Amino acid sequence: MKAFIQLIADYGVGDPAFSEVIQRLKALDADLEIQPTSVPAFSTVATGYWIAQFSRGKQPSNYIIYANTAPRKDAKQERKNNEGEKLTYAVLNNGTKIVAVNSGYSFSFIKDEIKQLNLVTVANAGSQFRSRDYYPQAVVGFLHGELETYVGKNLKPKDIIPDIPENLLAFADGYGNLKTTIKRNQINFEAGTRVKITLNQVKRLATFATGNFEVKDGELAFAPGSTGEKGNEFLEIFLRGGSAWQAFNNPVMESSIEFEAVV
Repeated sequence: MKAFIQLIADYGVGDPAFSEVIQRLKALDADLEIQPTSVPAFSTVATGYWIAQFSRGKQPSNYIIYANTAPRKDAKQERKNNEGEKLTYAVLNNGTKIVAVNSGYSFSFIKDEIKQLNLVTVANAGSQFRSRDYYPQAVVGFLHGELETYVGKNLKPKDIIPDIPENLLAFADGYGNLKTTIKRNQINFEAGTRVKITLNQVKRLATFATGNFEVKDGELAFAPGSTGEKGNEFLEIFLRGGSAWQAFNNPVMESSIEFEAVV
């Protein structure tokens, strides 16, 4: 059965690194279908955000998420042989399988949905490009059912995975809409409430709405977006007819967001 890999990495849009990793995966299984998604450099928040989102959607048969964002911030000292955060295998309550470097917040957005978590028996040192040189064998091995070869030590999610960070910018999509880590149940604003948002040292007024298009053209909306759990979606900052990212002077991902109702 043809397998599908959702590949998430911080290589950069159009970076040849994606091509190298895909080439290595296809060398191991020529029938693989692979969809690459780029997240900002070193952003484990964006990585975790999309791991969670892709794990909730309808999935093809024989599906796995393979994610690599490895800023090597688990230790501050010099690294021998390019060693970094370790590759980890997770199975969620809904059956989704994930192979990802356990770095920062990469597993935080699915922390409460993990029913199995293991180290992967694979080299984590010896190459600057582990996601090309070492990790594809394990990813394809999981797809081929080689669990005894690659499933290592059991891990406890609550012991090693941090909670979702609050009030951060998670991702800016192609329209400049700003996806945040703020959940709908965090706030109790009534629809139509005016909200002062501070991001990237820029302060702007937005309207809290139940949908992005419930504001006039040229106005900012602060509203539940298209990502997250149904009924408790993550909020987005949306500039109708423009780019919210540009309106806040192009903030970097993981920037802090402050917001308050204007009385």
